Formats: sequence, structure tokens, C-alpha cells
Amino acid sequence: MRLEFALCFALPASLGLLSALVPANAALAQENTGVAPATVEACAAIDSDPVRLQCYDRAVGRDPHRVAKAERQNAELAAAYDALDARLHPDGVRNQAEERVAASIASRELSALDRRWELSPESKLGSFNLRAYKPVYLLPFAWNNRPNRLPQSPNPDNRQQDPFDLQPTEARFQLSLKTKVAQGLVFGEGDLWFGYTQSSRWQLYNSRTSRPFRETVYEPEALLVFAPKAKLLGWDLRMASIGINHQSNGRSLPLSRSWNRVVAAFGFERENWLLTLRPWWRISEDAATDDNPDISDFLGRGDINLVHRRGDHEFALLARHTFKSGEDSRGALQFDWSFPLSRSLRGHVQLFEGYGESLIDYNVRSTQVGVGISLFEWF
Repeated sequence: MRLEFALCFALPASLGLLSALVPANAALAQENTGVAPATVEACAAIDSDPVRLQCYDRAVGRDPHRVAKAERQNAELAAAYDALDARLHPDGVRNQAEERVAASIASRELSALDRRWELSPESKLGSFNLRAYKPVYLLPFAWNNRPNRLPQSPNPDNRQQDPFDLQPTEARFQLSLKTKVAQGLVFGEGDLWFGYTQSSRWQLYNSRTSRPFRETVYEPEALLVFAPKAKLLGWDLRMASIGINHQSNGRSLPLSRSWNRVVAAFGFERENWLLTLRPWWRISEDAATDDNPDISDFLGRGDINLVHRRGDHEFALLARHTFKSGEDSRGALQFDWSFPLSRSLRGHVQLFEGYGESLIDYNVRSTQVGVGISLFEWF
């Protein structure tokens, strides 16, 4: 069965949500009734400054009536440490090993996957904290070399009869959020996350047709996330998940497109690199009501996402494939580059080549280029 969505964003609401993402995050965190974060270090993973400050206060149980007591305890602890350090190093000199250990402790940070998925005990933030998921961006200029003016599908009920008047240049944006709803579900391991991603393509420059939204894809999912620890060819396996994923464009016939999948994911990291492997299996549907019976032969049966951070620049390469040969060998490549513009705003460039940039275009091959800004990326 296809899950239909009643959600339909107009431009002001969509752009308002994009610009208000950080304040909304703070308001939600303030009302959060989940458990407190396990450690102060866990709060460093939060992107929003107001939410991160509230997390620190909650983690340490900050209370104005207890501040004076805490200050006295800190002073006593500092005095005890100074006395011990003076006994161990009467000449005031530490050896190189001690200096390296001290520097390591002082600069200790959670890994990228740990920050994103709260994998270690030190990174736990509790439940119902709204977090960024996939990149959140706005591309005012997105060029398509092959606009799909006559969407088709093997199902006769899903074939457009009259061509659309489409411009090759449009605007595109993506919103993506996630939250953990429960943790430790399987023998004390396994956290349940809910994610939601929405991407829209808007014919902003098409005044002849009143600038319509050409396509919006809604993608809710539920994931059970685990924290394995293993090494493979120099990479650290830090995350594994299994989940249910739904994608739909929420349209009526003949433009309706949707599918449901069981998706597994394996996250690896090494220094400033992230690698995510995702095989998936489509959940079969009744052939009479299947909007797109051949979608797996175009959107593929899995993808690989490779992300590299160099300084303040971030590069991501996404590859999808059908895992077939010959004329059935199809897929897509997407390259994203983000770079700093200000403290909280980044530039974003996106290149796409292949099948299925959106659901309505699942069986159309195109080359697309987009330029704009982003709020959140993978790191």
C-alpha cells in the first residue's frame, strides 16, 4: 500500500522553516522531557548554540542555589590538583609523554559518527532532541539539461498524457531532521530514531505557469541504530542500522510515485572521512496499484556515500547502482561541495548525473547543477 501524505508546503512556510530551524531546535529542547545527556561532552554534538547551552545546563544540573557550592568544590579540587602536581613535579617540568596525555585529554572530541548518532555512552543526549539529519540547503539556481515534461511509468494509470511547460532552471531545497525516541531497546543496545527528509523542486522562473512546485519528495523513516566496533582495511566500523523507509511525492494519478524499503546501513570513519554503505530491499506491492513497478531498475538497490572534510570545506560523493550489468546497469552520481560564508551559513554546490534525481524522474537520465547555501552538512 502506498502511504499518501497530506503535507504540502507553500514557499513561505518552507523557507520559514529553513531559516527558523535553529530557533525551533532551541524551543523544542527547552520543552524536552527526555532524560538528561550522559556527559557534558555529549552536548558538543549539538549544532545550535542556544540548544547546546541548555544541554550543558541540563547535563550538569545547574541550579542558581547550588552555584556557590559548586564554586567552592571546584576551588578545593583545583587546590588538591596543584598540590599533587607540585609533589610529582617539584621542578615544574613534565616529560613529553605526560604533556601528550594532557593535551589529548584536553582536546578530546567525539567522532563524527558518534556526534551524529550518539553511539558511545559519553555522547548520549537523551530522547526527543531535534537534530539535523541529511544536509539542509537552499539552491536558488538549479539547472536541468532534460526537464521531464511527460512523466511515464509501466503502469498505464501513471502515464501523463499532455506535456508540461517546464523551464530548465528552477529552485531546489531540502529539509532533513531526526530525533531519538528510545535507547537501549535490545539488551541495552540499539537506539530507535525517527527521521524525516523533504526535498522540493520549484519552477521559480516559470512565470507562464504561475511558478508551480514541480515535485516534492517526502521521506519518513524509522531506524534501529547500533554501535559496533570493528576495523576493516583501515576503516573503523562505528555504526550499523536497520530500518523502514518510505518515499512518496504525495501526488494523485497519473503523477503519483512511491515505494517502501527495508534499508540497512553501515557507517565507517577514518580521520576526516566518513563512508556509509546502504543496501536496501523494496517491499513488494500489488501490481495493479504499483505506481512504479520498475523503480529498482533505475534508482538501484543500494548506495555509497563518501564524505571528506578538509579544513572548513566539505566534499560528498553519493553513488547509486542497480547491481546489474549490460543495458540494465543504471545508477547515479551526486557530488556536493560546501564551504564557509559566515559563522552559521555555508555555500553549497551540487552536481548530479544519472537516473532519479526525484521520484517523478525515477526513469529519466539527466545532468543537473545547483548553486546556493546550506545550514547543516554531514560533519
